[in-house]
Amino acid sequence: MSRELTGRHVLMITLAAFGTIIAVNLFMAIKAVGTFPGLEVKNSYVASQRFDRDRNAQAALNWTVTPGYDGQELVLAIRDGQGNPAPVSTLEVTVGRPTHLREDQRPQFTYRGGLFHAPLELAPGLWNIHLTATAPDGTVFRQRIDHYHGNRVN
Repeated sequence: MSRELTGRHVLMITLAAFGTIIAVNLFMAIKAVGTFPGLEVKNSYVASQRFDRDRNAQAALNWTVTPGYDGQELVLAIRDGQGNPAPVSTLEVTVGRPTHLREDQRPQFTYRGGLFHAPLELAPGLWNIHLTATAPDGTVFRQRIDHYHGNRVN
């Protein structure tokens, strides 16, 4: 004996399906809002004005950064607009993968011969070099450099 599929059964199946979808969406929305870290800045307009001022000051330095890596040492050439070594007061560098923080390294540089040298071991692949340097007048210079180390397969 087979049971007949009635309109009531179809209604219950439809309500159960949509109820499940709505419940999952509500759960995900609550989790997303609950784990959101909050505001980055209190006033985005003020932050944008500061960003523009800092960007213009950095552009006025006219510095260029050229990295070099021989498998054992990271070398950074920081040059001014005339190609001379830039007058760097402080230098902070983080080298890490673009996708995670597990392999982040903060090499300690020494300055010799117009170049910044730091011993460093990098596994093959893509690395980001996040550089923050300050000029003698306090102007901050920031740059991210994508660097590929190893055998690239094309």
